[in-house]
Amino acid sequence: MRKSAIFFAAAFLASPLGAKDSLGVFSQWGAFRDADVPRCYAISTAQPDRNGKASAGYVSVGNWPRQSIRGQIHFRLSQETPSKQVRVRIGRQTFSLEVSGRNAWAKDRKTDAAIIAALRSADTMSLGMRDKRGKRISDSYALEGAATAIDAATVACSRLK
Repeated sequence: MRKSAIFFAAAFLASPLGAKDSLGVFSQWGAFRDADVPRCYAISTAQPDRNGKASAGYVSVGNWPRQSIRGQIHFRLSQETPSKQVRVRIGRQTFSLEVSGRNAWAKDRKTDAAIIAALRSADTMSLGMRDKRGKRISDSYALEGAATAIDAATVACSRLK
């Protein structure tokens, strides 16, 4: 797992909703800035399951200007999986993610950039995995508003150091 991914998990999971400034809500996505850290991120929750039950999963694209981290993708899986990798499908493209517990990241910055590019041109995204009992589960996301939220977070952090 990348060193920046470990930093991201610690910083993000410690206070995922603790951002000081809302930059806006763009359909299914929100953008936030915390100048004290500093960090900025775009975030969206997974869609409810087939039974209408809300999901505990979310995806974020984060920026930490002091660490020179920009556009890092992070998934909080709705359930823990014993797998060390999951696949995310965005439109017609598929990417492998590294998994630790309920957290998943791209393996490197190049894959982060490819995933973000795919987010900009697709309508939906889904992660397929198996839970501890082997049951197949999926976290699905609507991508309307993703590009705007990602851009808002990127611009907001470009002024922070």
